[in-house]
Amino acid sequence: MTIDKKLYRSGPYADLFSQGVQVKETLYLAGQVGMDQTGAIPDDLISQMKLAYANIKTVLAAFDADMDNIVDETWFVTDVKDCMTQVEALFSERHLIYGKAPEVAQTLVQVGALVDPALKIEIKCVASLVD
Repeated sequence: MTIDKKLYRSGPYADLFSQGVQVKETLYLAGQVGMDQTGAIPDDLISQMKLAYANIKTVLAAFDADMDNIVDETWFVTDVKDCMTQVEALFSERHLIYGKAPEVAQTLVQVGALVDPALKIEIKCVASLVD
């Protein structure tokens, strides 16, 4: 059985990785990090989170979706203690990005490392394309 998929590929590794995959009315976003298109990575967690969400918005837009379509997100952080000491500021910025308090399921996971040692956060999402 073949599943009909729509892929979005972007960035320096577009030939290796897809940033998003649509299957029927569900969109699976690969983890997005706080790195811009030039490879620059901010030093602090909040700036990296904001940049990761900017990258998420780019992937969503490729599927004619936006932040309201997200139903589930997982944050992978390299230091959960650091994350929790900044949780109010992080969530305040997150609310601004969503434009409201997000209506999503959320998971927070601490990992040993991300693809670049300077990265502190990666955000993976699932979005529904059903109105």
